[in-house]
Amino acid sequence: MNFNSKIFENNKNISLDNFINKALYDLEYGFYMKKNPIGTDGDFITSPNISILFSEMLAIWCISFWKKLGCPKKVTIVEIGPGDGSLSLGLIKTFCNFKKFDKAYNLKLLEKSEYLIKIQKKKIISNKVKWISRLSEVGKEPIIIIANEFFDSLPVKQYILKNKQWFERYIRLDSSNKLKFNNVKVKLPNFKKVCNFDVAKNQKFIEFSFEAIKFIKKISKILKKNNGGLICFDYGYTKKKMFNSLQSISNHSYSNLLSNPGYQDITHLINFSFFHKLTTKLNLKSETIVTQGEFLKRMGIIERANILSSNKNFKEKSEIFYRLKRLIHPNEMGNLFKVFFFKKKGIKFNLGFI
Repeated sequence: MNFNSKIFENNKNISLDNFINKALYDLEYGFYMKKNPIGTDGDFITSPNISILFSEMLAIWCISFWKKLGCPKKVTIVEIGPGDGSLSLGLIKTFCNFKKFDKAYNLKLLEKSEYLIKIQKKKIISNKVKWISRLSEVGKEPIIIIANEFFDSLPVKQYILKNKQWFERYIRLDSSNKLKFNNVKVKLPNFKKVCNFDVAKNQKFIEFSFEAIKFIKKISKILKKNNGGLICFDYGYTKKKMFNSLQSISNHSYSNLLSNPGYQDITHLINFSFFHKLTTKLNLKSETIVTQGEFLKRMGIIERANILSSNKNFKEKSEIFYRLKRLIHPNEMGNLFKVFFFKKKGIKFNLGFI
């Protein structure tokens, strides 16, 4: 039995989000459940894989946030969707240089892929780390949540407005066993109930993740109870108008979304203006969305690169600054990736965002 025959066994027409969920997370055929997609030998590379400087800047930001919270004796750092573990490993290496913080923090990794958990456990050997399967396991301490390229991997629904009628995008298996898009007439969900405002207002196309909303709602409750915030790095846009940003990637190149499900990544661009409005409606404080390049430069990444390269030879210096360029240059990840930070109301902390 292959992916198509299993997923479409009982229904020849399934919703887009259901299809994405199966293609990425099915225990037998899911892309994330059977391989490591990250790195030069994988399908894409994330910022922590490019340079340790990324993890160092984020570690300094976490320590600064902890200080703003009043230096609590215990603080929980949570990475959701930690991938191959590179970011968390970099954080641990940096945290150990700050003795007071090193005693205070514990690190929890929220991961659903058993395959990736095995990779993470081989890479990260530390009694500071615990793997969890649900947000409810984070504990009661003040909390700093990190999401690096997490929300873009959650399944989305798509709705299209044609002649004043809304359609939902489905995937259909035709008689020749080929996958095709299929638009089905629907009544839109009650968005006001789901996220406290009408998502469809002034939109002709909606790309919407119920999974993302559920996550943010759960995180909202935790932040209000425990105190703390969430910082998110992802590629996306800040315009209010939504559009079809769905794409698939295989071996570092764009691929046909329907051509080989289970063997390629499926992702979308985050609509950060939507996230900003949602967190505001949930009575959280959201800082201005900035580009990754802006955030990292404000955190001192260029100065840190100069320090690291001071005693290096020409080749080593070139490598450091080549990797730095990939992280912060407007034509690389610098502008494409955005940084979004929301927190419990009343915390005056905006390092990296102004």
